[in-house]
Amino acid sequence: MECNIDAQGKAARLRVGILACFGGLMLAVATLMGIVPSIAWWAVVGSIAGGCFAMWEARAGWCVVRAIGFKTPL
Repeated sequence: MECNIDAQGKAARLRVGILACFGGLMLAVATLMGIVPSIAWWAVVGSIAGGCFAMWEARAGWCVVRAIGFKTPL
């Protein structure tokens, strides 16, 4: 796992990770209040896990999509 993204890519992944975690928390609140059905817990877990992974990618400077061979614009 060598660094395959630059500072701009790291910043973008950090922003996406923070927004995904925040969105997951908002969805958790909506689920607890009964606004959305309880099946939304899967979306809560997925959103928070994905956000944490994106933040880890930003910290590590490594992108799984680039490691597979796809070229990303950032």
